[in-house]
Amino acid sequence: MVELRENEQRTLLALEKLDGKGRIDQIIEVSGLDHAAIMRAFLSLTAKKLTKLHEQKQTKIALNTEGRHHAEKGLPERRLMKSLIKMGGEAPVQDIVEDVALEKEFVNIGLGWLHQKGWASMEKKERILKAQADKTPPLDVDERLLSLLYKKGWAVTEELSREMQKAVQVLERRKLVEVEEKTLRELELTEDGWELIKKGIEIIKEVSQLTPELIATGKWRQIKLRKYNIKAPVANIWPGKKHPYLRFLDELKRKLVALGFKEMTGPIVELMFFNCDGLYMPQDHPAREIHDIYFVKKPAQGSLDAYKSFLNNVKKTHENGWKTGSKGWGYRFSVKETKRLMLRSQGTALSARTLMDKTLEIPGKYFSISRCYRPDVIDKTHLTEFNQVEGIVVAESLNLRDLFGVLERFALEIAEADKVKFRPGYFPFTEPSVELVAYRKGFGWVEFGGAGIFRPEVTLPLGIKVPVLAWGLGVDRLFMMKAGIDDIRYLFMQDLEWIRRKEVM
Repeated sequence: MVELRENEQRTLLALEKLDGKGRIDQIIEVSGLDHAAIMRAFLSLTAKKLTKLHEQKQTKIALNTEGRHHAEKGLPERRLMKSLIKMGGEAPVQDIVEDVALEKEFVNIGLGWLHQKGWASMEKKERILKAQADKTPPLDVDERLLSLLYKKGWAVTEELSREMQKAVQVLERRKLVEVEEKTLRELELTEDGWELIKKGIEIIKEVSQLTPELIATGKWRQIKLRKYNIKAPVANIWPGKKHPYLRFLDELKRKLVALGFKEMTGPIVELMFFNCDGLYMPQDHPAREIHDIYFVKKPAQGSLDAYKSFLNNVKKTHENGWKTGSKGWGYRFSVKETKRLMLRSQGTALSARTLMDKTLEIPGKYFSISRCYRPDVIDKTHLTEFNQVEGIVVAESLNLRDLFGVLERFALEIAEADKVKFRPGYFPFTEPSVELVAYRKGFGWVEFGGAGIFRPEVTLPLGIKVPVLAWGLGVDRLFMMKAGIDDIRYLFMQDLEWIRRKEVM
C-alpha cells in the first residue's frame, strides 16, 4: 500500500475533480493548498509514479504605451492615408501631416510604412505623396491585432491564427507590444494514480509540529504526526556563492600569503613612469604606442613630486646608463612623457612602486593580482582587460635556478599542470629573461607569461642593490587550465547554469 501524506492526498483528489489533469492554478483553487505545497506534493507523487508533468511555453503579448496610442488614433500610415484620399489622392507631405495633426516623431515612421505596405509613393524632391488606389485600403492584419489587443488587454501568441502570429512579429518590430514568456505547467494522474483513487483515499490530517497545547491537553495521543522523510525529493536550491573565478583568485591569494608573500597594491590609472620608464622601457618602445596602451584624455598628466630623486636617476639611466655600467638608450629622456596618465597595462608597475616604497623589506617576497588593460582584438585567447599575477623576490644571492623553482611550483600546484618548460625570452627590464609554458593532458601547451631577474638599470636607480626575481603570469589562463575552459571570454560571461553547476574548487 502506497503511503501518502495529507498534501499528497489532497492533490490527488483535486486532480480527480479536474478529470485527471489540471493546471497548477486550478489545483490551488480546488485543493486550497498553496503553490509551494502542491509542488512539493507533486515531486513526491511523481517519484511514486502517481502523477506526471506537462510543460508548455506560452507567449503573452499586450500593448505598451505607444501601442495603445496608435490603437486609439490609428497607425501613422492609416491616418496619413485617410487624409491623402480625402485630398484627392495626391498632396504635399506637409499638408497631410498638418491635416491629421500627426505627431512629429511618427512622421517618418508613417511615411516608411505607407511605402512598405504599397499604399502610396512619394516624389522625394517635391515631397508629394501619391496614393496607389482611389480609396482607403481595408484594415491590415497588424491593425486588426492592434484592435484585438486594445479590446482584450492581452493575447496568447500560440492561440492566434498563423496570420495573426506574423502580425505579432510586425508589432514587436515596431516596438508597440510588450512580450512576456511563461511556462504553463499541468499535472496529470497516471494509471497508477487512478487505480489508487479508485481504491479510495481518506484525508487524514497530519500535524508537523507539537505545540504546548497538544501536550498539555493530551490531544497528541489522538493526532497523526507527520513522518520526516529524508529521502523525499525536493526542488533544486541554488544558494548564493562566489563566481568560480573569484573563488580561484581568493584561493590563489591565500596560497601566496601562506608561502610568505605580501600583497602589493596600486592604482589602475597609472603614470608612465611606473608602468614603463621605471622598468627601463625606452620611451620609443613599440609597446608604448596607442595600440598597446589606453591613455587618459583628461587629465593627461599626473604628478611625480614625491619621486623626484628616483625620476632623476631613471632619467640619467635612460640617457647614458648613469652608474649601472650600461650605456643607456642614448636619447633625451622626456619628463613630460613620463608624467602621462594611462590605464595600467602590466602588473609590473606595482613591482616598480613597491621597490620605491620606504616600507620595502629586504629580504622580502611580494605579489599582486592586478587588472590590466590593453587594446586588443577580442577572441578566445585575448581580451582588452585581463588579470595578471605578479611577483618579486628581493634578497641577496638569488639566481635563475631560484626563479625556475618559483615558476614551476606555480604551474604544478596552482594550475595543476602535468609538466612545464622554460624558453628564452626578452623583456626590457629583465636579463636573463624566460617564458613559462605549461602542459596539461587534454588541454595542450599554454603560455602563461614571462619572468626574469631585474636588470641593474631597473634596480640601481630605485636604490636596490640586491638581486630581484620578477615574474608576471596570466592568471586568467592559469584558471582556464585548472577549470578546463578553452575560451577566455567564458570567465566573464553571466551564464547562471554554468556558475550553478561549477563545483567549488
